[in-house]
Amino acid sequence: MRLDRIDDPTVYGTRAKIGVIVPPTNTANEAEWARMTPPGVTIHAARMPLHLDTASEAGKTALYADVERYAGDLAQASVDLIAYGCTAGSMVSPVEGLPDFMAERTGRPAVTTAQAIVEALRALGATKVALGTPYDRALNAHEVRFLADHGVAVIHEEGFGYGAGGPQEHRNIARIRPEEVYALAKRVDRPEAQAILLSCTDLATLDAIERLEAETGKPVVSSNTATFWFALRRAGIDDRLDGFGRLLREH
Repeated sequence: MRLDRIDDPTVYGTRAKIGVIVPPTNTANEAEWARMTPPGVTIHAARMPLHLDTASEAGKTALYADVERYAGDLAQASVDLIAYGCTAGSMVSPVEGLPDFMAERTGRPAVTTAQAIVEALRALGATKVALGTPYDRALNAHEVRFLADHGVAVIHEEGFGYGAGGPQEHRNIARIRPEEVYALAKRVDRPEAQAILLSCTDLATLDAIERLEAETGKPVVSSNTATFWFALRRAGIDDRLDGFGRLLREH
């Protein structure tokens, strides 16, 4: 029996192994990524405390310390790339700062959801978006400012309001049904918006995206489709995937 197999490929994930860090209450991210994962790719998850303060120095220090720890755990699984799958927790300017830090500390390529959203909208040529989220007004306002800092104007936004009564409300986000997500997207859409952005990796969007694109004629990007798309591409997986929107099908 061979004891030293370090140069052999693992049995699973022969094309790519992607690590993803998600907040503790998040159950949609892994489920939606599992639906989109092409053959030969495997997903490996870690859970990290949620960081909503990404603006103050104390908030950034805590975020970076946790990211270093949990990304380091995933690196031990010999993943090919590490994604931080949290929208609110990764809205740090400049957008490359957090993924560059993760890559430096782990020796693995890294992406974040906020970075992936910016890159996805650039790939689609969209500089004006309609924004739908499960968040409260304060977090929506923070996202609008973050997108503006990166060349994306939010034409109209609306959230379901979760978080206004405290972080314990975030566990309700994964209970929002696809028909509610569809209705939210229709409410926020405006003629001048070039794309619809459905924000939050715990928001279930896959069953609404294709219908929305067919009816509006616009690309619909979610936090999960953007992060998964960018993670695949950075990991060298160029598969075009049907059924999850224009981004993954055409880019």
